[in-house]
Amino acid sequence: MTAAPTLVPGQVDGDAGHGRRAWTVTALLVVFMMVNFADKSVLGLAADEIRADLHLNATQFGLANSAFFLLFSVSAIAVGMAADRVSPKLLILVMAVLWSVAQVPAAVGGGLAVLVGSRVFLGAAEGPAFPVAQQATLAWFPNDRRNLPGALITVGITLGVIVSAPTLSWVIQHHGWRTALWVLAVVGTVWAAAWAVFGTDSPHGRPTPAADEEVAVKIPYRRIFASRTWIGSTIAYFTSYWTVALMLVWLPSYLRNALDYSAGTSATLVVAPWAVGAVVLFGQVWLTGRLMRRGAGSKTARGRVGAWLLVVGAACLLAVPWVGNVLAQTVLISVGLGFSGAYATVAATTVAEIAPPGRSGGALGLMNAVVTVAGLLAPAVVGTLVDAEGDSGYQHAVLLSGGLVALGAVAAFTLIDPGRDAARLRR
Repeated sequence: MTAAPTLVPGQVDGDAGHGRRAWTVTALLVVFMMVNFADKSVLGLAADEIRADLHLNATQFGLANSAFFLLFSVSAIAVGMAADRVSPKLLILVMAVLWSVAQVPAAVGGGLAVLVGSRVFLGAAEGPAFPVAQQATLAWFPNDRRNLPGALITVGITLGVIVSAPTLSWVIQHHGWRTALWVLAVVGTVWAAAWAVFGTDSPHGRPTPAADEEVAVKIPYRRIFASRTWIGSTIAYFTSYWTVALMLVWLPSYLRNALDYSAGTSATLVVAPWAVGAVVLFGQVWLTGRLMRRGAGSKTARGRVGAWLLVVGAACLLAVPWVGNVLAQTVLISVGLGFSGAYATVAATTVAEIAPPGRSGGALGLMNAVVTVAGLLAPAVVGTLVDAEGDSGYQHAVLLSGGLVALGAVAAFTLIDPGRDAARLRR
């Protein structure tokens, strides 16, 4: 009898059914991330309406948005590590159900306390979403084919904002911000039902060969977290996520109050940075894949390419306050935030490369936990700046963001070398 071929973890075999399942899971998880970021963006889209309804100043509104990230990081670590042992399908299903439940209290009514409580609960449920979705997707593909599916999961973030910004803005303007929360609760419930039926764990996501198990056990998490690549990727991604938080919470208000766009125009323009980010992301995927096919190491293909994304983003953001023309400022903020926010896939695929089988969930989870502290800080910091300085506080927030992204670029250039650190970890 001929022995069946053994697949390495994450390898996609030649079976057409296996390939279809891999891409079905990927497509579902793209929608999963769309729902995830629609949930995150809804308060930013309704910022002025919520502040008027609940009588909040900018600092209070910023703190309410920061509350979303209060347990975000803790749950990202716990569930990220659990994903190395528990079915990712089950974890993702539970998360999606909890997201829908979390929308209900604020949708029913209540003031600031209810809003804050519901956002804390939602943040705890959403914290592990990106690393677990990345792990569940990447487990279906070998390392040299992970760039595209990893990018698609990240593009789900962009698509979530592109679809939700005009849709939810219309609902908010015509039916109120609480109705928008009900819409998100229903959408999350429908997605959870679809995932329960069609979602599948990769048969190679948690390796069973003894040799792979031994490698995973011999490498403690602390060695991964101490590697220069993990540290550099986390710092760079932290600065990138700061700009993502800025887009989610304060960009609609920035466009309406600092640049004097109407509510309708702002709802359209808020999509621009996300659209730029999507184009940049696919460009990065194409360039990274091309470099790797030509034999370039991942230090160049992932580390250097990702660093240059941050360089471009930082340069544009730092230039915004020095340009007097509103159109030019709009273009610079869109390009700057788009390039800066497109780093997530680089970070995820880089860390997945150095993490051995059985450790990727924890490695991605802790990175995401550290990174999303930026989401805890950015809304509150910007709210304080706006209350203290008025509209000029928005410009100072953009300058601060540009400086942080520049630091992230330096970290990416100087620290990231996945090939070197992967080899060291396996010695």
